[in-house]
Order: sequence, then structure tokens, then C-alpha cells
Amino acid sequence: MAKLQLIATCPMGLEAVVARELKELGYGDLMVENGRVTFTGDELAICRANLWLRTADRVLVKMGEFKATTFDELFEGTKALPWNQWIPENGEFPAQGRSHKSQLSSVPACQGIVKKAMVEQMKQRYHRDWFPEDGGRYVAEVALLNDIATLTLDTTGPSLHKRGYRKLATEAPLKETMAAAMILLSRWRPDRPLYDPFCGSGTIPIEAAMIGWNLAPGLRRSFPSEAWPTIGAKLWEQAREEAFDLVKDDVPLHIGGSDIDPAAIEVAEAAVKAAGLSGEIRLSTLPVAQARLQGEYGCVITNPPYGERIGDPEDVQQALRQLGALTGRHPSWSTFVLSPSKELEQYFRRDAAKKRKLYNGRIECNLYQFFTPGNLFRREHDDQKQE
Repeated sequence: MAKLQLIATCPMGLEAVVARELKELGYGDLMVENGRVTFTGDELAICRANLWLRTADRVLVKMGEFKATTFDELFEGTKALPWNQWIPENGEFPAQGRSHKSQLSSVPACQGIVKKAMVEQMKQRYHRDWFPEDGGRYVAEVALLNDIATLTLDTTGPSLHKRGYRKLATEAPLKETMAAAMILLSRWRPDRPLYDPFCGSGTIPIEAAMIGWNLAPGLRRSFPSEAWPTIGAKLWEQAREEAFDLVKDDVPLHIGGSDIDPAAIEVAEAAVKAAGLSGEIRLSTLPVAQARLQGEYGCVITNPPYGERIGDPEDVQQALRQLGALTGRHPSWSTFVLSPSKELEQYFRRDAAKKRKLYNGRIECNLYQFFTPGNLFRREHDDQKQE
């Protein structure tokens, strides 16, 4: 199999988490940049990364990178890349683009140049003047940054946060990738309890259960690259069989969630069922003031409502105040709160041990991390200081 340069894209702030996931999958030679992690792998790595990455958005094949300050440079650089090694004669190959701090600032024009260059290269390979584009889909992207053009092929299709279990959603739902990142950053383990008192559509409890059972998040969905001859159905079958063999559905879980909105709990219960986790996650309709945490040394991991999810700022403050009181009654539990609030710590009457800037969509938030004072849990978080 070929040695390929691959890129896992992700929201800003999650690069180190994605890099850790790639290392755990056995891939090294990592280069971490803003919003992406470049790594080396073969065709099987494409399958495994798409199936297993919990916090990345997409897996791209890096076709090439070169300086492009003129349309001629962009055309010639794109034409020189080996598109025909990936795209068959009937392949559909749209071109997408983005540009930042580059002389070639017109994205539609850049997309047109890339498409034209790809067609010219395909003409030379297949000896024809027209392509039906009625086969598999191969989305090419040109990303221009500081006059450097990076050309990629998207192996993922719809973003990796679309696991397939959430058919309905509450207002402004937390993305599955962000929920998984919060859990991985907490270093929660499945032998400890976990609770989300603002569970909404149930994303955090579901992602936790998938992590606890070692369920590959991509098992329930498909990818356009499954139809690519360059990769082949056998590699995808191998990767899926590996993933099924690694499931640990005999591990007992202690995961719960609640929400004051009964409609949200109804949506969450449907998602839990679709994820195949009925009976493993306990959900209830409760205000946070009535929530109770069962067990010791657990994790509260939550994304309290704000913005679209709640209208009255006083209600937001009251909810945060009640969350602070809940966690204060359970000193052995660690708490992880994703919130745009700058005053959140005052509701907990203590400073967070660590704050990590993350973006929930376009909203700048902090992941406030309140560790238990006990050494048992603190040791597990020491390595976070290196991230």
C-alpha cells in the first residue's frame, strides 16, 4: 500500500486531542497546525481514521502544496498533481475552495481554475474531451493561506460529527465531536459515574457510552471513499471488522443525564435508542436543582444552555448557580463545563483548575475544568498540563 500524507481537520482548540487520537490509532509523523493535524498513513489508515476519530471533522488526502500568487501558478501546480491516480474516468470531481491572507482572494475564481486544471490532467490520462461525472464523488479542495495552496481530496463526505444516531435535535445542539472532546479531555473512565444535568438531546451521555464501550463512532454511517477503487472494498471491510472486534459492550456503565425540558428528553431517548444504548443511559426530566449524583469520583460534563437555547439571561444565571450548588454538594466529583460565560467561576465559588478555549460553532467558549481535590483523580489530569 502507498505511503500517503493525510490531514484530519478539526475545530480550533482540538488539535492536540485529534493528535492524541491518531497516536492511539498507531499513526505518527504528526504535524499539528491550526485546525488540522497532518499524519502519514496508507489506504487502510483512511478507513480507520474515518471510523475511529471522535473529535475530527474530516479526513483528507493531501495531493500537494505549492506557492500560488497568480492563476497561472495555481493552474500549473494543480495540473501537475496525480489526480488520475485517484479519480476514475466517470468520477464526479467538484472543486471547493477557501482563501485567507493570499493574493488569490476570489474563491469562485480559484475553484474554477482548479477544476479546469483537473480536467486538463484527466484529458491527458483518459484521452477524451468530456467526462460524464456520473460515478463516485471526489471532492477536491484548494485552501490558500499566505499564498500557499494546499490541494486535497475529501474522503469523508458529511462531517464526522454526523454519527447517524441523531435523527432529531434540540435547539442549538452540541456537536458530537465537541461532546467527545469534552469527555476525552476529562480523562473519564467507564468504571466511574458520569452525569450531564443539561443533557438536551443526549449527546454527551451517548458519546460517553460509545467511548466506554469502545464503539467506533463511524460504524453507523457511510463515506464516499468506500466506493473509491484506489482504496477498495476489502480495506473498508477489514477496518469495520477490526472495529466490531474491539467493541466492549460487556463493560457496565454508570451514565445519566437530565434536562428540565421534557421535549428534549424525548429527543434524547430516541437518540439513545438509535445508538443501540437503551438500558445503558438513564435519563430524566428534572431541573438541575433537583439532580442527584450517585457514586463517588465521577464526572459532571455539561454544556449549560445559553443563546438560542434559553431566552432570559436571569434564567442562565440561575441555572449556573444551581449547577455550582450541585457540584459543591459532591466534592469527590470533577466538573467540566463548556460555556461562553466569563463569570462562571463565581457561581462555583472557586477558580477552575484549568480553562481551555474552545469554539462551540462560532461561539467562543471556555471548557472550565474543576478537578476533585483528591489525589486519586488529580493524578489522571497531570498530563493535561502538557497539552
